[in-house]
Amino acid sequence: MDLTSEFEQHRPYLMAVAYRMLGSRTEAEDAVQEAWLRYEAADRTGIEELRAWLTTVTGRICLDVLRSARMRREAYVGPWLPEPVVSRLPAGVGAVAGFAADPADQAVRRDEVSYALLVVMERLTPEQRVAFVLHDVFTVPFPEIAGLLGISEVAARQLASRARRVVAAEGGSARQRPDATEQRQVIDAFVRAVEAGDLDALLAVLAPGATATGDGGGVVAAGRRTIVGADKVARFLVGLFRRLVEKGGSMRVEPVLVNGDPGLLVETGDPADPVLRFTMAFAIEDGRIAHIYDQLNPEKLTGLPRSQPGGTGLRSSARS
Repeated sequence: MDLTSEFEQHRPYLMAVAYRMLGSRTEAEDAVQEAWLRYEAADRTGIEELRAWLTTVTGRICLDVLRSARMRREAYVGPWLPEPVVSRLPAGVGAVAGFAADPADQAVRRDEVSYALLVVMERLTPEQRVAFVLHDVFTVPFPEIAGLLGISEVAARQLASRARRVVAAEGGSARQRPDATEQRQVIDAFVRAVEAGDLDALLAVLAPGATATGDGGGVVAAGRRTIVGADKVARFLVGLFRRLVEKGGSMRVEPVLVNGDPGLLVETGDPADPVLRFTMAFAIEDGRIAHIYDQLNPEKLTGLPRSQPGGTGLRSSARS
């Protein structure tokens, strides 16, 4: 097997590692490409187990990116949210508000990291995130993680333990994904309430301490701070959808998968040339929406599916 073929066998795995560490598909692709260049230039006679070697190299590259990203994100305009992985639902299936009625997307959910978990991992230090992802997600032994980080095995264990506590403190929405059918039903109720401008119905689907966070990156108008509290979130959403319709003339709300979980793709204006496109991801706890994540920054939405004129998207009136 030639050098390229050997590496390409491991590319999907390395992309999964890098995306979970960086929260950006674009940066993950760059990190994996850098790993390929280092592999190509390496003395391969000393590589005993290729996947382990590539994992270590990719981890070191991601660690450097995370350390430099901390300063960039401190200067970021407004909240920073990860880059979503968005895919369309299978066509021609039974639906609840357009979501597949049969939870056949379970395999996708197993392969994807939830958006809520990516958001929580932004609160970890670079070293904690590397230790947590490699050990808790990809079961890399602590001696290898310690070697990557240049620390003792005991210190590597402590980093992963601290990261675990941070994630656990966020409740079930980060680590435990609700049943897909439950998620679809909750989001269906959410869409109906927002479309109707029904505050009471919207409050019924939001957890009391619900939050809404938008990432416009200074490119698209978005709140500079997270909105906290069901009443504030509900009023903000009703007003937002009304303004979007007024500005864009029409709006389509299409059910999609965001990192393997039910989410929404919102578009305003002409389907062939939308005025605005953004994704909505949700964290659901105890049958209600606990967190809403709106990704509006076009630089993080380059991988969105193309618009489908006349497709299956839901039309919104955003009535008051």
